[in-house]
Amino acid sequence: MDVGGTKVALRLERNGAAVGARRWQTVFHWPETGGVAADMAALANALKELPGSSGDPVTSVGVALPATLDTEGRVLGWPNRPTWQGLDLQRQLGALLPGVQVRVADDGDLAALAEARAAGCRDLVHLGVGTGIGGGVILDGVMRPGTARGSCEVGHVIVDHRAGEPCDCGRRGCVQSLSSGRAVLRRASRLRGVQVDFGDLLAAWTTRETWATRVVGEGASALAAAATSLAELTHPDVITIGGGFATALPGYVDEVATHFISLRRPTGPAPRLRPAALGALSSLDGATLLARGVGVNTAPEDSRAAVTADAR
Repeated sequence: MDVGGTKVALRLERNGAAVGARRWQTVFHWPETGGVAADMAALANALKELPGSSGDPVTSVGVALPATLDTEGRVLGWPNRPTWQGLDLQRQLGALLPGVQVRVADDGDLAALAEARAAGCRDLVHLGVGTGIGGGVILDGVMRPGTARGSCEVGHVIVDHRAGEPCDCGRRGCVQSLSSGRAVLRRASRLRGVQVDFGDLLAAWTTRETWATRVVGEGASALAAAATSLAELTHPDVITIGGGFATALPGYVDEVATHFISLRRPTGPAPRLRPAALGALSSLDGATLLARGVGVNTAPEDSRAAVTADAR
């Protein structure tokens, strides 16, 4: 289950294989009104539609989530679904899925897990550039710091605390405040003196207009700085760049790579930096892996699903 701010993707597998002749997967959108009660009702209805759910029950669920939860599974905050604040999500999921082992983790961490598996790599850093910045770190095949200790908040790596933009978290200079799609568009609008949407940016970036190359380059440079710092700490074999914003801008990853190479120490780590392999499905793929206990650094039978994630 990949839970987003506007929609939820569900996938059903049996022992790692797709259910039926092809993989069963569906997406539904959250109701526009009704708050958390309407959201939970929509989720309950979607779960009732699982094929074979009556005769062959689900035994394990992995959930990718971009909200901030406490250690008991209650929502501390989620800007995209503000009515969820205070929701005891662990209890709600337990009621909707009685007798089922439920593991919940940060969507960025799970995207990193899936990208590592796709790359056949046990040490990987993933950066997802979308409305915000997400991602995670995989070391020796396991999400770090691990679900029991919280998510890897790569979007809040500080790259310019003195002159950087204010971040949603309250600090200044987080990479999210400089490199996210929202931040780049905000900077472009200030530079041009008119509202710039993604279509405007894409067209200008494609024709290499000066203002577009400037704002995208600034974001790519800050992302490269964050990637460099993470590489110095974790020594990954691969760094992947994904997310909707990065994927939709042709040549964006090459731009990040140029800055990344320029920051490299001659004797420092030298991971390969490349586009993410799974695109928009990385978090859902990661949630499926989580359901099977892949990448979890606690015993699979431990039902105390650690639930943490990042508010973006």
